[in-house]
Amino acid sequence: MILFFILPISANAENQSVSSTKLIENASELDGDTVYYSGEIVGDILYRGDYAWINVSDGANAIGICIPASEAKKIEYVGRYRVIGDTVSLTGTFHRACALHGGDMDIHTEAINVTEKGHTVEDEPSTGLLLSAGALFLCALTGTILVLKKRL
Repeated sequence: MILFFILPISANAENQSVSSTKLIENASELDGDTVYYSGEIVGDILYRGDYAWINVSDGANAIGICIPASEAKKIEYVGRYRVIGDTVSLTGTFHRACALHGGDMDIHTEAINVTEKGHTVEDEPSTGLLLSAGALFLCALTGTILVLKKRL
């Protein structure tokens, strides 16, 4: 006879970040638990008195994080078009429907750790796109000339 023992795995284990998908799919079970979460800061930093809101994306979804405004000052880059945001890790209390914040799903934490600084991204010009645009311009110009000659 084989016996299986199921040991609970803590989402807060060292360097074992809980995913946003797990938080969303198991929200009622994880409500009120201390979780370790990490990802890229995206969107805007919203200051609200002594606290600030940030969104942290793990690549699948973004979770709202409530942090002290002083901690938000650590953030240098916020992800958006042509910018990779700072990567942070944090340990905080997960709320499925936070009573303090209108029922939003969020994590409250007192500190964030910036594990990797963000940076801007330079666009590389596409030779193929430039050639295609030039060819289309010539076609449009030729078509316009032909239409004008036909009318005259």
